[in-house]
This record gives sequence, structure tokens and C-alpha cells, in this order.
Amino acid sequence: MKPHTANLPAISDLTADDLDALLAIEQRAYAIPWSRGNLSDSLQQGHIGLSCRLDGQLLGYAFMMQVIDEMHLLNLTIDPLWQGRGWGKRLLEAVMDRARVLGCTQLFLEVRHGNTRALKLYRDAGFTQIGVRQQYYPALHGREDAVVMRSPL
Repeated sequence: MKPHTANLPAISDLTADDLDALLAIEQRAYAIPWSRGNLSDSLQQGHIGLSCRLDGQLLGYAFMMQVIDEMHLLNLTIDPLWQGRGWGKRLLEAVMDRARVLGCTQLFLEVRHGNTRALKLYRDAGFTQIGVRQQYYPALHGREDAVVMRSPL
């Protein structure tokens, strides 16, 4: 009898066909989510979009933008229904791998100061804080600072 092995998520490129599922996850994950227009614009503007799927179901996604030899992570989201299972780490590794393949030497991102789970994920992956953008993100009551982070690739 073969031992049971857990299915691993598959990483693939996002397409316009994913918009409804992306929007549903955004709305579950954030008090102030990206709009359908934001998501669509990212795909149309040529930003790199990666999906994380398990048995065909979209668990999460990432959007990134290349500028010469640097990659900027614009959004990395795991559906709250699937968080805490290592999928964020797997997706971040895929982002970093794609950036390397494209010749990037650094990966930058901003993350909400209060998003402790994401901060831990990024620190564990080797990111260091290089600054703070004051009042960067809209919040339900005012604005929230962004922690700017960088990782060599």
C-alpha cells in the first residue's frame, strides 16, 4: 500500500479568466480590497500574475512588476480560508524564482505595518526592512504605514 502524500499546490500564470475568483478572495482577505478594475488593470498592464492552485482551486495569487533588474511585489494574497498551511511561503518562493529567471537581483515590497503574519513570512524568507512609508495604505479609520522591505535574489 502506498503511503498517502499531500497534494502540493501548483503555480501557474494568472489570466483574465481568473478575475471573478481573484475578486472573491480579495474581498474575503481585506477590509479595503483591490477592485475588479485594479486586478484587471494589473493583468492588462503586463504585470506578472501567479496563481497558487490546489486541485484546480485558486488558493492565492501574486502580482509583481519588473523594473529593469528589480522586481516589485505588488500583492501576495492567500485566501483566508486557506491561510496557515504554508501556501503563502510556497507562493513567495515562486515569486522569487520567477524574478530570478527574469534576471532580477532584488525583490522589493510594501506591507501594512499591522500585518504581523505577512511581516513574519517576509522576514523568514530573508527580507529586511529598509524604510517606512508614512500613511501609505488606506484603512477603515484613517491611513496605515507601510513597511518597505527588500530581499536580494
